[in-house]
Amino acid sequence: MPTETREVRPFAKPGHVLSADHRVLAIPAGWALLPPGDAALSRRLKQGGPTWTVIEMKGNKRFSRGIWAPAERIAALQAERTSERLDPAYQRQLAAGRLRRAAEQVVYAEDFRAAVLAFLNFHPSQRAEAELMARLIADHAVPVGSGTVARTERIPIEERAEAATIAWMRHQTTGYDSMVIPLVKGRRREVRRMLAQRSVQLLARYRQGHGVEVATCPLARALAPHRPKPAPPANPQGEWAF
Repeated sequence: MPTETREVRPFAKPGHVLSADHRVLAIPAGWALLPPGDAALSRRLKQGGPTWTVIEMKGNKRFSRGIWAPAERIAALQAERTSERLDPAYQRQLAAGRLRRAAEQVVYAEDFRAAVLAFLNFHPSQRAEAELMARLIADHAVPVGSGTVARTERIPIEERAEAATIAWMRHQTTGYDSMVIPLVKGRRREVRRMLAQRSVQLLARYRQGHGVEVATCPLARALAPHRPKPAPPANPQGEWAF
């Protein structure tokens, strides 16, 4: 059993895990748990021999809880990684990687903002609102670690932009965050679907160029705090009044 690489689930009994076929397994003697967080170390550990990867399922999401493997192998790889990090060449490689990822992030942020703007497709009279809204959505959804749909590559950027827009509107233009939703399977999904329909109807007004009553329009109210503040008027002597 210890020589078999497998994926397991956490178990309440210390020193034990649950196999994929729901059997309780004792952690092999001499094994230790490598916490998640170092992708390179985890990858090398898996390549070097049998391991038990602990995955916790929450709904449809998977969360790594670490990797069980021989303690001696973990210690050796950790020492190897420490030595690498002290190497100037490794530090230069890290710096180059950060610069590359930062540049890619800037490009993606602009591409995503443009995709949101294209999805909004507001009437020319609402161009300023579209630009502001696209920037706010991109600023929220694009950053690494945001956990939003904008960070997935499983769907085209156009679909990411649409989903991010609807999600932003759900939180900014509806009472979703303060709703008390019954803990009934499918109920939250049903509420989100209903609110998405309302958001689509609201977007349609902006696309068609209908007049918007700022005092009552939820989207106008959501954008209002982010609008540029007008410059203070000048006094008769030509100096700025504060």
